Amino acid sequence: MVLESITMIIKKQLPAYLKRLPLPESITGFAKLTVSEWLHLLPLLGVLALLGYLTIRPFLPKKKLQKDSLINLKIQKENPKVVNEIDIEDLKSTNACYCRCWRSKTFPVCDKSHIKHNELTGDNVGPLILKKKVS
Repeated sequence: MVLESITMIIKKQLPAYLKRLPLPESITGFAKLTVSEWLHLLPLLGVLALLGYLTIRPFLPKKKLQKDSLINLKIQKENPKVVNEIDIEDLKSTNACYCRCWRSKTFPVCDKSHIKHNELTGDNVGPLILKKKVS
């Protein structure tokens, strides 16, 4: 039953559809087509566009989620960003923020490069924040 339907579509309906298509004999003829004629061409153009895309898709550049370049492989993965705070009594300044993503232009000081790194890789690394207790 299903094969009979497919056979009828391929042998009868498709050739009849193709015969009714308003295909111009030259490229300039496409400019002279009416809206109604363009609407008749639309399904065929859609199928051709889909086939063209499926043909070139393997050659298109892929957006990579670089899971192999993750820095943090297992620590607090349930959190969107891992940040540790450590109180150190003898800091010269009251706060220090140190890079843990190795992307900072001012390494070892954090310049928030981890934000871009996290977006590109799906990682959740954040800075190490050292705080001096104020008495």
